[in-house]
Amino acid sequence: MTDQEQLSFQQLGPDEIITAIESQGYLCDGRLLALNSYENRVYQVGIDDAEPLIAKFYRPHRWSNECILEEHNYSYELAEAEIPVVTPIRNANGKSLFRYDQFRFSLFERKGGYALEIDNLDQLYQIGQFMGRIHAVGKTKPFEYRPEISIESYVIESKDYLLKNNFIPQDLMSAYTSLVDNLVDQVHWCFERAGSIQTLRLHGDCHPSNILIRDESLHIVDLDDARTGPAAQDIWMFLSGDRSDQTRSLSELLEGYTEFCDFDARELHLLEALRTMRLIYYHAWLARRWDDPAFPKAFPWFNEQQCWENHILSLREQAANMSEEPLQCW
Repeated sequence: MTDQEQLSFQQLGPDEIITAIESQGYLCDGRLLALNSYENRVYQVGIDDAEPLIAKFYRPHRWSNECILEEHNYSYELAEAEIPVVTPIRNANGKSLFRYDQFRFSLFERKGGYALEIDNLDQLYQIGQFMGRIHAVGKTKPFEYRPEISIESYVIESKDYLLKNNFIPQDLMSAYTSLVDNLVDQVHWCFERAGSIQTLRLHGDCHPSNILIRDESLHIVDLDDARTGPAAQDIWMFLSGDRSDQTRSLSELLEGYTEFCDFDARELHLLEALRTMRLIYYHAWLARRWDDPAFPKAFPWFNEQQCWENHILSLREQAANMSEEPLQCW
């Protein structure tokens, strides 16, 4: 992203937003509400004599047009399979990705809801059913343009970025470098234990905030991070607490999941490896976006000495977790 593109995206204002949406034939009533999104810019926009719309303006150069449209088409496939998902609105020409000036954007119906309770076993069973249905569709064909979750992209490239751009404090550099190098070996070991496993089209960022409950049913609100990877990637984020808590949660998830889609038990070896990969990738993601003023405001704890000390502590805990036997629920 050039400096000018970055500045334009960061300073995207009401006039550009309203003009962009009205270019698609809507009449805005002037009401704008910024929603909780950092990677892209997302707004609830009032429409004259109609329900508000959700407008999503894509961060320049993060995804190609092909990647964005592939995500859109995946959401339409899920909807056609009667899986509740918020799909982009198509215009009269069948297009779902629009451009105004240098900005690319999509429009969505507003679908509210409330957050899941991941300690609620009944809801976890429902989530399992939901993910099983999603993965049954995800297995039917591969992504062509969306990236794959890999050790190289999530761990090695993340570590290299943090070191090259001097995010790791000097007094923690040696500890961080040696620890992540060891974690790479452990993650590889977890994948080797799992053996040859099937990959499929995933949600990719399936944390509780991306699945909402409305009228007692679940629906997906964000497929922006859809990628190729193992099924376990869309499961581990719902596991928390101690080992016994995670075992109970996993049992409920997989009981619901296997009603609609098979689950390879060898993927249980990947749960903590994928969690480790995510921890490293997440900190590098924040670092990559640190020049965007929205990020220091939203994540004031990041890039402080204590942040990196806590990060190293968390990674050491993950090293211990990956050394244990995987969770079992059968």
